[in-house]
Amino acid sequence: MSIIRNLKALNEISYTIIGAVYKVHRTLGPGLLESTYEVCLEYELLKQDLKVIRQKALPVVYEEIKLDAGYRIDLLVENSIILELKAVEAIEPIHKAQIMTYLKLSERKLGLLLNFNVENMQKGITRIIM
Repeated sequence: MSIIRNLKALNEISYTIIGAVYKVHRTLGPGLLESTYEVCLEYELLKQDLKVIRQKALPVVYEEIKLDAGYRIDLLVENSIILELKAVEAIEPIHKAQIMTYLKLSERKLGLLLNFNVENMQKGITRIIM
């Protein structure tokens, strides 16, 4: 039962995140730097009383060694959902692989790959579940 409750909570948080994503995109439109969308989305999520960590370091553990390899999660929401922001012409397989790797390394289950460089934000949201 707790797994179902946890999934329900993740879904509720993700809907709140997506609402904030739409608001940021509607306000700013496409064509800006990822960092601009990141700061604005963080602000919107904080307004929704969500816990948000921006540019969270993500170490790599190899055998018994913990390595700071310079990986950073763009936004981590409620210590559960990874947001990877892009402002690119098109999402490529490497972008999906990146967020899947972040999910694996951080042992989290849900990520949203968000490409703000689209006319219709609905086409810019990819949900990744591990």
